[in-house]
Amino acid sequence: MGEIIKGKPVADKITEELICEVEHLKTKGIYPKLAIVRVGARPDDLAYEKGAVSRCKKIGIESDIVELPADISQENFIKELRRLNEDSKVHGILIFRPLPKHLDEAVIKYEIDPEKDIDCFSPINEGKLYEDDESGFAPCTPRAVMEMLKFYNVKVTGDNAVIMGASNVVGKPAALMLLKERATITVCHSKTKNTANITSGADILVVAVGRANLVNEDFIKEGAVVIDVGINVIDDKLCGDVEFEKVKDKAGMITPVPGGVGSVTTSILAKHVVKACKFQNNL
Repeated sequence: MGEIIKGKPVADKITEELICEVEHLKTKGIYPKLAIVRVGARPDDLAYEKGAVSRCKKIGIESDIVELPADISQENFIKELRRLNEDSKVHGILIFRPLPKHLDEAVIKYEIDPEKDIDCFSPINEGKLYEDDESGFAPCTPRAVMEMLKFYNVKVTGDNAVIMGASNVVGKPAALMLLKERATITVCHSKTKNTANITSGADILVVAVGRANLVNEDFIKEGAVVIDVGINVIDDKLCGDVEFEKVKDKAGMITPVPGGVGSVTTSILAKHVVKACKFQNNL
């Protein structure tokens, strides 16, 4: 069986560092605060929200949940977002995506304050990611993937890395981050032909498609590192995009769901809140 690489040791390391930083900020009368904006109540959003709030509490970061009705108008959504932009007590804003189809992300992404945009929604932060400008905020989930690979000493340089999923939230930024580390990148998406033929040649496979148990052992190269980013809810239980029980014996390393990337993602989220707080206070 492959090594099951869990997120907890990675998350705990980041958390310990952040606790010290937040305690130091509080001695200066500065209290980092996160606002989570959620439209409706999708199960995967609720699962992530629960983990994020718990992580922030452990670190000492305040968090507010801004729950908006599923049918909220775009005008009212933007009004709520602008309120958070202008609230000096809020240092980081997380908007759960994808938003409902009647809300135009192409418009809304220009409304969020880039200095509070801790999950890389704004085109300004997307541009900084592309340019390797560390003053911006990368998306939390692909950053968490990179933290896990680093923590578990996975060789990236020169390896073939395949990303399943081409979203702006995970797939595209994960490709950029892996490319920065000099992996050779392939991105598979909904129109890719013979996906399993491509993924079965990957040394590192990152799966982020949002379809429960889509990936089985036929998609996996013997000894590959498999990072499952998916969060799906079936019969009130969390599962990933990878059929874990069928893949674990073939993979060299594999992340579980739950217990994998998710806890690291919430730690990166908290890290970005602290970074934003320090920047907004000229520290």
